[in-house]
Amino acid sequence: MSMPAPLEDWIARQYRFSAQAMLEAVSATQITQIRPGFGQTVTPIKGSIVASPVLAAWDPDPDYFFHWFRDSAVVIDAIRVLHEDGTLGPEALGHFGDFVTFSLSLPHREPVTDRAKTKPDFAQYLRPEGEITAVSTRDVAAETRVNPDGTLDISRWSRPQHDGPALRLIAVLRWLSSEIPLDDGSRTKAIRLANSDIDFILRHLGEPAFDMWEEEQGQHYYTLRAEATALARAASWLQDAEKAEACRAAVSTLHRRLDGFWREKDGFYSSRLTGDPTKYLDISVIFAVIHADDTGPLHSIRDVRMLATLRKLEKLFDGLYVINQGRPENRAPAMGRFASDVYFSGGAYYFSTLAAAEFYFRFAAECTGDLARNYFAKGDAFLETVRAFTPESGELSEQFDRNTGQQVSAKKLAWSYAAFVTAIAARNSCDEVQ
Repeated sequence: MSMPAPLEDWIARQYRFSAQAMLEAVSATQITQIRPGFGQTVTPIKGSIVASPVLAAWDPDPDYFFHWFRDSAVVIDAIRVLHEDGTLGPEALGHFGDFVTFSLSLPHREPVTDRAKTKPDFAQYLRPEGEITAVSTRDVAAETRVNPDGTLDISRWSRPQHDGPALRLIAVLRWLSSEIPLDDGSRTKAIRLANSDIDFILRHLGEPAFDMWEEEQGQHYYTLRAEATALARAASWLQDAEKAEACRAAVSTLHRRLDGFWREKDGFYSSRLTGDPTKYLDISVIFAVIHADDTGPLHSIRDVRMLATLRKLEKLFDGLYVINQGRPENRAPAMGRFASDVYFSGGAYYFSTLAAAEFYFRFAAECTGDLARNYFAKGDAFLETVRAFTPESGELSEQFDRNTGQQVSAKKLAWSYAAFVTAIAARNSCDEVQ
């Protein structure tokens, strides 16, 4: 039996593949999705980012041919990372400019569907007409997702959701504050989009919204953490003193609320304050600090209570999934979302397992000596797990089955590739540890 290639070799190969595969979801204008049940044909326009470019119709794979506000923000941020490390050239700037233009154009007001063409058995999934016409341009970002042709989603879905505008604001401000040479048109539009997202967050601050998994409406750690970071960065960026002060005041309020998510008796940050207790321990909390990438002592990588939360999650999934039983010593547990997850296999997610890896790489960068090396090794252990369940092709779906390890759910998930890109970028920032 041949020995597996060194991890470094696999990382380099998978990184290149992930970068190109992720771009298949960006401005996928050559693909058309036909939804005969709704009498709908959707062809993406430039700047849209579909969650998955692989057409499906819940047959059994899910239809992810939508521009999710959260997922697209994660992808556009990963494109920045790829440009800064030299993997992508000037085309990255074009993708960002198109993304900003698309975002500002929402929603397009062409007819979204001919309701008369909806098949009778699909009528139950059709969104009420009044709900669609009530969507205002300034609040379209609460829609969770739109069609990649810029029209509103006509299906019943979990709305409103407020993490998307916050993540988009964080991503756009990173582009604006970087040394990337944006042209004047893209920069002007990006500033306009950033101000729009700031206004959205301030306008809806504290309102209940759906969690990042789009299952429960309420107050959620992930959303509040993203909003706090977005507004803190906005306050430093804004030249409007009054608006900047409003942002700072909101950040103080949000941090006080975030403190309330710590469950002392359980030893972890809860993903929510009410609702299903089986969802309290949820990987979304780890995503919150990774996506926010804040540097404060609390609610960040530096927060030892966050490390305790991740360890609780590791223990949970270690005992929950068959694929984690008897694993080699060099592999960490495959990670999912929360204990009661039943979506598809209710199993391991590539982006969840990569989030754990990225957390440990970022934590290693905050340490020195043996501690830094130990946490770096923890990150590599999660990469070994991803490697073990990645086919030779390099393709990453949304999940890999908790019992068999076979890929399930949406194929070629853009977020999975973006998560790989940012995890490796975090690993590369640990130069002194390697």
